[in-house]
Amino acid sequence: MLRITKATDPIVVNTITVCIYSPPGIGKTSTGYTAEKPLLVDFDKGSHRSKNRRDSVQVETWDDVLAITADDLKPYKTVVVDTAGRALDVLTPAIIKANAKHGRGGALTLQGYGELKTQFIAWTKFIRSFGLDVVLLSHSDETKSGDEMIERLDIQGGSKNEIYKSADVMGRLFLNGQKRWLNFSPTDTTFGKNPAGLAPIEVPDFKDAPDFLAGIITKIKGHLNELSAEQTEVAGLLADWKAKVDAAAKAEDFNALMPLGKDLDERIRENAKRVLVKAARDKEILFDVKAGGFVGKQAGAANGTAKPTNGTAAPAAEEAKPAEPATDTKPAAEPKKAKAKKGEQETLPVAADEREPGVEG
Repeated sequence: MLRITKATDPIVVNTITVCIYSPPGIGKTSTGYTAEKPLLVDFDKGSHRSKNRRDSVQVETWDDVLAITADDLKPYKTVVVDTAGRALDVLTPAIIKANAKHGRGGALTLQGYGELKTQFIAWTKFIRSFGLDVVLLSHSDETKSGDEMIERLDIQGGSKNEIYKSADVMGRLFLNGQKRWLNFSPTDTTFGKNPAGLAPIEVPDFKDAPDFLAGIITKIKGHLNELSAEQTEVAGLLADWKAKVDAAAKAEDFNALMPLGKDLDERIRENAKRVLVKAARDKEILFDVKAGGFVGKQAGAANGTAKPTNGTAAPAAEEAKPAEPATDTKPAAEPKKAKAKKGEQETLPVAADEREPGVEG
């Protein structure tokens, strides 16, 4: 049976994938060890250099990774991949060994690179299926773009794009003077994903904050779940309004809904107008401008003032204004002024560009 999540059903975020990148020697591994109950999968063979070292798996071949079982992971809450780039290097010969068509001269073919991306992302999803967060650590390199140096993940081929897409959160670890900082926001020259809108965070001494990354991940998941809860509430409000509109059969029913529309939650008010207008149009119920309300089709045609409801009409949440009576003494509008009025344009503020280079949500 197809598992359908209704618009009114909450989507709870229990696990996320976090990517943290930096040049060598900034403290990626030590930062990874501050996640909640971490198990570090050590592809880079550098866990021994960490001052706050915890449990790790020393990887020689991809078979060591495939040997990890659900029972092995039960004591842990986070799997830290150190580093993602080196993990892909270890996976490469396993792919060629499994299918010679995926490699040529020890390097992957185009088809092989596709298999590399597929298998690695599938493995991270497999880890998350056990209820664990995944932290992908990566070295960074620099590439010149015009006069600027762009800092990006040091990962082979197009695989880095899959990391960009699969990560829920991406942050850059860097030094500013003698202090280390973690920034999840993108800039002109760096990548980032910051769904929780976190400000740059100063990295503390891990002796004083052994659960540094665990706290950040908890905060991000909390924010994502708040968004889900609000979306569920809004969907429920709109569903309630639609049920009332669907029950309306006559012009009188639609008129009775109009004053209710003004009291709706502002988050759904505009959508509620469109729902009301479309339902009336589908039932061939017209809106009488002079009367300031809905009328039946025949009544509207008789007095000539009814207009078909369309996507621009919004009677539900606004007071209907009575039409001004026509008089013979009222001067006609001057054509030149009317033309000038139509030519006027409103200058709108331009939204600030987040300037995120190449990261897909």
